[in-house]
Order: sequence, then C-alpha cells, then structure tokens
Amino acid sequence: MNNTINTRNHAIDALRVFACLLVIWQHASEFYYIGANGIPVRETSTYIIGFITSLCRAAVPLFVIASGYFVLPMKGSNTDFFKHRATRIVGPFLCWGAIYAVYYMFSRGDSLTQCLKNVASLPINFGTEIGHMWYVYMLIGLYLIVPIVSPWLQSVSKRTLQSYLGIWGVTTVLPYIHLIFPEIWGECFWNPTPMLYYFNGFIGYFILGFYIRRFGAPRKLISLTLILIGYAITAIVFNSRIETAADIPSLELSWQQCSGNVALMAFGIFSLFTSLKMDKSSTITNFIGDASLKGYAMYLAHMIILGELANIFIGKYNSVLIEIPLLSILTFILTYTLVKLLSMLPKSKYWLG
Repeated sequence: MNNTINTRNHAIDALRVFACLLVIWQHASEFYYIGANGIPVRETSTYIIGFITSLCRAAVPLFVIASGYFVLPMKGSNTDFFKHRATRIVGPFLCWGAIYAVYYMFSRGDSLTQCLKNVASLPINFGTEIGHMWYVYMLIGLYLIVPIVSPWLQSVSKRTLQSYLGIWGVTTVLPYIHLIFPEIWGECFWNPTPMLYYFNGFIGYFILGFYIRRFGAPRKLISLTLILIGYAITAIVFNSRIETAADIPSLELSWQQCSGNVALMAFGIFSLFTSLKMDKSSTITNFIGDASLKGYAMYLAHMIILGELANIFIGKYNSVLIEIPLLSILTFILTYTLVKLLSMLPKSKYWLG
C-alpha cells in the first residue's frame, strides 16, 4: 500500500473503488428492507432492492480476494509483516472506533461513561454497535494465518490448489444444504468443528486471490457468465423469501457472503477487472488510485456520513430507485472528500491507514 500511484495495479485499484461503492450501496439499502425489530419489510420496494442490491454482496469477498492477491505468500519476516499490518489495519480501526463512540454521544445522547465503555470494549466486539467493523476482526484473523499457509503456497501445484478451492467450494453450498439437513458431517451442539470447518469461510477467497495472481483469471466471457449466474441465483432466492422469511438472516440466505452464488459473482467480477487496461497518466486513473489508497479509511468512516444523509433523503422521493443510488453516491463522494482532507494532517497514516 506504500506504492506510488504510478506503480500501482490500476485494475485492482478500480476494483477496490467499485467494491467500496458496493459496500455503501448495501448499507444504504438496509434502511429500506430492514423493518422494526429486524422483521423484513414486505413491500414492492424490497423486491426492487433484491434486484438492485444483490450484486453488492460480492463487495467484501472482493476486498478479501484483493488482499490475498497481494499478500500471499508472505514476503519478509513475521515481524515486518505484522508490524506493517498493525499500522495499516489495527491503528485506524481503534481510532475510528473511538470516533464513533464520541459521535454517538452527540447523535444519540450517549453519556460520557457509555462512550468510554464503548471504546474500552473495542477489543471484545465492535465497541459501539458499528456493525460494519466486523470486517476488521475477520481481516486480522486472515492475516494471522498468513505465515502458516505461505510455505505451502510457495510450492503448491495448480492442481493441488484447485482441489483445495474445490473443497472450499463445497462449503459455500452449506447454507442451502442446511435447509434440508440442519446438521451434517459431524455438526452438533457439542462439536463446533465439523468435517469441513477448516475449509470454510473467507479463507477461501483469500487463497483464491493468490490463485488468480499465480495462475491467471478465466476469460472475459467466462467471467461474465459467472457473474450473471451468481447474480441470478442471489436475486431470485432473495426475492422468493420476502413473504415468508421470519427475520433478516432468513431473508438474506442467498446474500451470505460465503455462499456459492456470491462466490461466483466475486470470482467473476474480480477476474473481469483484472483484464482492464487503464491509462496510467489519466486524471481518472489518478483519482481511482488515490481513492483506493483511502478505501480502508472510507470503509471505516462512511457510516457516519451515510446516517446523516439518510436523515435527509429517506422518504424524500418515495422511490428506492432514486434514494438508494443518491445516498450511495453522495456518501461515497463526501466520505472520500473527508478522508482526503484528513489525510493532509500530520501523522495521518497512523489513523487513516
């Protein structure tokens, strides 16, 4: 992340900016389909959201694939690797966790005592009920395993890696298998680590990033086909559950980020972006590179701006087709502007990343 704009991978920069916008779009959508007490909103607008937001579920997997693309296998010593990640990831996370705690004092009337409790609980979980911070804990967990998998990745063959990813692919259909068999392959209340437990989750995306960098991505037509198939499953299953889902987790079955359909979308989108040819000297490329550098800080900060804008625009046009794009784009622009200004302050890298 210390590379200059001119030496960066501009295609991946563009991917990260796109993924950042998808994250904001997803969070903007949540104001409309999540009702009181976590009950799905059963209106036409939710069906529209099923179509215009389903692609957004690939956002976090895209970030993880990009991390694996650059990080794996580990280069240098363990000390250097973790020191850089602590500065880049943990410092800004703690800083913005404190900022949210203070923000909630003014926005919802938290007491000073509650503010301090929120900050103190950051090492435990979220700290200030900032749901999007879950990503940071997950990312730290992935980085902790880098020294373990790196020696294997340095010598692994393409076929062996494909076999590993194939097993991981099986775990991505478990959410659907569980509809028929709630417990499978050793799952039970006294066994938290069933058969494919160690193949499950975001580690697959992480290693997929390494696979793409080392062995290449599929062709554009295949990538586009993966996106369309994954999107169709994601949107259709989501919309089919609106009338019957008892709660949001049930509604979001096909929106689970480690589900097979989302994995297809993420793989296809990432592969498609790697084929982009960009003018290294253009103004747009320079902006994309700068926004990519500031993407982590934007991810951490955007919920404050989104929440304030939501108070202004929700219900203003009575159309999710207008309000969600408007909220998303304005939040992206204003968050980038805020982070850009903050980056001009001394020592900003320690709290912006």
